[in-house]
Amino acid sequence: MKILIADDSRVMRQIVTRTLRQAGFGGHDLVEAADGRQAFDKVVEERPDLVLSDWNMPEMTGIEALRALRAGGHDVPFGFVTSEGTDEMRQMAESAGALFLITKPFTADTFSDVLGPMLG
Repeated sequence: MKILIADDSRVMRQIVTRTLRQAGFGGHDLVEAADGRQAFDKVVEERPDLVLSDWNMPEMTGIEALRALRAGGHDVPFGFVTSEGTDEMRQMAESAGALFLITKPFTADTFSDVLGPMLG
């Protein structure tokens, strides 16, 4: 399974990668994007099985990337890993087609609980 990790912080992409491994999902093929535009392009080019995206990124935000993907007919499972988790953001994410919103700081247990049903 291929997982796209989209975050404008290289350190945060590394933290997400490490947490995926700690949660038992280390055997997956991980691809990275440094902003929302790259995330959109990599979904189109590489067809990942899951996207873990930050919300606030340059070029295109995570929610903009999700909306553009859905408008283009791409139904890749998509979720947010972000520092903010207001009710308004959760509602926007859900209405745009996101499956989940994980707030930072997160743990391997959080990843296991949320991603386990999708990643097996």
